[in-house]
Amino acid sequence: MERRIAQDAWRALKPFRDAGSQSFESFPIPEVRKNYISSSSKNGLQDQDPEFTDYAVADFQVRVYEPRPAQHREEATPAILFFHGGGWLMGNLETHHSLVRRLSLLTGLPAVAVDYRLAPEHLYPAAIEDCREALRWLSDAQESHQLTVESVCLIGDSAGGQLTAILANEFSQDDSVADINSQVLLYPITDITTEGIERSASYQRITGGFPLTAHTMRWFIETYVPEGQDRSAADLSPLRAELPENLPPAYVVTVDNDPLADEGGQYALALAQHGCDVTYRHLAGYHHGLFTSAGVIPRGEEMTTEVAEFIRKHSGQKARTVKENHA
Repeated sequence: MERRIAQDAWRALKPFRDAGSQSFESFPIPEVRKNYISSSSKNGLQDQDPEFTDYAVADFQVRVYEPRPAQHREEATPAILFFHGGGWLMGNLETHHSLVRRLSLLTGLPAVAVDYRLAPEHLYPAAIEDCREALRWLSDAQESHQLTVESVCLIGDSAGGQLTAILANEFSQDDSVADINSQVLLYPITDITTEGIERSASYQRITGGFPLTAHTMRWFIETYVPEGQDRSAADLSPLRAELPENLPPAYVVTVDNDPLADEGGQYALALAQHGCDVTYRHLAGYHHGLFTSAGVIPRGEEMTTEVAEFIRKHSGQKARTVKENHA
């Protein structure tokens, strides 16, 4: 059955369908990575501010966005720590540059994007290990990044949403890192077990016609996770994990033309049932990649603004508009 597609989503989806609806797994990985950078650049938001600086951390890179006036940069501040999506095998600082830049601009907060190592060159647990190290670096390495971080919002999309959920669970009560004030999960991966996939109605219904399909997700998982690894591990399938107490407030977004829709909604429910303060948004008619296509999908830009408002609220600050930030 043909899926309903929101009118403003067509501009991003039409070129994909006109080119034959070939999903990521149809191409060699180097080409997939190149195409992802190109499409994200064409479809992303367009801002000139704030300025940014790249740093090397262990075996990976991070990009620090600094929107604050120079005279305020020595002050203690909340910050944003962003983990990109891309199925653990594609994506980098460029694919999500426009999104992280806009979030930093709207919130007025420093943001750090993490360019963690990718599969298949670096299999699980490389990605999550790099993300743990990035959180520690942001918390401790003031001499490197010149930020005095008092708290942090963890945020990621897709595979980055999975990494975000894992870190929120692992570090919410850990005094060795900055306080986690909130977590934002944008169409997150939360259950990569065979049982979870087979039970997922959204996996069964999204089998073609969109860049991310059930087959694509299986390819991502098989490329990232070594053979024989228990896929129910807490740092692979957070939906299967025993959740800790006092988790930070969560903002969870799912979109309906997405194999991940069910598990994202189930994770939002699990968080709420565990006592976490959850804001859950499900968008009908939209497909995976809404936020990295926010330059051509107006609803994506609106949702980016809503996410920024959530981040600022839980960082103890008042949200701004893009116009105010450019003033």
